[in-house]
Amino acid sequence: MDLGPTEEDRLRVFAAAELARRTLERGLRLNAPEAVALICDEMHLAARAGASFDGVLEAGRRALSPEQVLDGVPDLLSEIRLEVLMDDGSRLVVLRDALGVPAAGGPGAVETADATVASAGREGIVLTVTNTSTRPVRVSSHYPFWRVNARLRFDREAARGLRLDIPAGASVRWAPGETRDVSLVPFGGEGGPT
Repeated sequence: MDLGPTEEDRLRVFAAAELARRTLERGLRLNAPEAVALICDEMHLAARAGASFDGVLEAGRRALSPEQVLDGVPDLLSEIRLEVLMDDGSRLVVLRDALGVPAAGGPGAVETADATVASAGREGIVLTVTNTSTRPVRVSSHYPFWRVNARLRFDREAARGLRLDIPAGASVRWAPGETRDVSLVPFGGEGGPT
C-alpha cells in the first residue's frame, strides 16, 4: 500500500483516536493529545460523510465534554486547526474552545499577536490559477500550494515551497472555470518543500 503524507497523518490521528476511545471505555479521562486526536477524528469522519463546514465544526464540539478530560486540558485546547477533505476540496477548519470552555491562560496557553497576516516582509510570487473542474475548489491558507487539487491549473514547480498569502484560517475559492491571480509566499520556519 502506497500512502502519501496526508494519508499517513490521517492514520496517525485515527490510531490515537482509537486509543482515546479505549481509554474512555475504561472510565479514564483523556490527556491533551488523546483529546485532540479524538476531536480531529470526529471532524474527519463528519467531512467524509459529507457534512457542511459548520457540521464539521459541530462534530468537533460534540466529540468530548470537559468531564472526559484531565484537569487543565480544556486550557490547552483553546484552538484546534485541522485540514479536512470536503466535497469542494481540502479546507482548514479552526475549532475554538473545543470543549466549550474558554481558555483561562493557564499552562500551555497560547498568546497570539494582533497582526492578521504573518507573512509581511516575505518575498513571494503571483501565479495565475484556473479551475478546470466542474465543481468549486477551495484552498486554505497554509496548505502546500503545489499539492492542491489537480484540477487547478498553474505552474506547480513555481509554487513549490509556497502557500497562499492570506490570513491564517482563510481560504480562496475558485468557481468552475474561474481564473484568478493569487499571491504566494514561502512557508515560515526552517522546513522546506517536500
